[in-house]
Amino acid sequence: MAALAPPVAAVRVAVRRSLAGLPAGGTVLVACSGGADSLALAAATAFVAPRLGLRPGLVTVDHGLQPGSAERAAEVAKWAADTGLDPVAAVPVTVAGRPGGPEAAAREARYQALVATAREHRAVALLTGHTRDDQAETVLLALARGAGPRGLAGMPERRELAGVPLLRPLLAVSREQTRAACVALGLAPWDDPHNADPAYARARVRHDLLPQLVRVLGPGVVENLARTARLVAADTVALDELAATALAAARVAEGGLSVAALAELPPAVRTRVLHAWARELGAPPAALSHRHVGALDALVIDWHGQGAVHLPGGLEVVRRAGRLVGAG
Repeated sequence: MAALAPPVAAVRVAVRRSLAGLPAGGTVLVACSGGADSLALAAATAFVAPRLGLRPGLVTVDHGLQPGSAERAAEVAKWAADTGLDPVAAVPVTVAGRPGGPEAAAREARYQALVATAREHRAVALLTGHTRDDQAETVLLALARGAGPRGLAGMPERRELAGVPLLRPLLAVSREQTRAACVALGLAPWDDPHNADPAYARARVRHDLLPQLVRVLGPGVVENLARTARLVAADTVALDELAATALAAARVAEGGLSVAALAELPPAVRTRVLHAWARELGAPPAALSHRHVGALDALVIDWHGQGAVHLPGGLEVVRRAGRLVGAG
């Protein structure tokens, strides 16, 4: 028997670790575009999942943004069925007309389709092929936009997406390894031209900035950026837990939050409390920015009689009788 190629083994080990503990007999769906990362993930899941008592399936999304996209989606679906993945779904989506730029609109359409398909098949997990390189790019993009710890924490290995567990098994696997795994398995991945289009910020980071950093700082920079995300993510979880406790303690019987209790908190905890409370009031998370939280914080630590703080969603917060209260 021929020895298993190390890149194939690396991907399979990562998938096995990610799937461990999922309910036996459950369906796990791989989101697969046909690119090297998701193709390697799908092949590994087809091998590993049945050995863990799980049913591997696949969903591919046709964004309809390029000529021949429907045919490519059909090819991915056929490969999946021939490989033994079941269920298999090729889902067309409409990107045009959605808010935000083209990247954001395509992402929103894609994840809506993925979640809907996962729910349809009662999947116990949805898997995506994000790699260590993707994580490094995410950290750099977060740095560029001045993100806080939550942005620098990058993509989590596991999160709930509209009630569906989303797993990213390959965050410790390099893009080079997934490509090598495809070669070893005789798979022919499709390279999305959008991934090299300089109109997209991530493409510029991938093809210009990150290679330049590697040349200047050495090949370890990718792993170091990914490790930074892991370390910051752990700190963020701890701070979020402290903030949840502090939020409960700051509530007052008359409604709102006690200014005195908030003022005693360290800034990193207090701003998290205010962010969480604003979301409770109904502020849309995507529109709630550091500027809004900063204005709420000023009601606590820089009070000089200022008026209401206006939050997204038509909400207002005022300071009244030693309390922060919603007035919208």
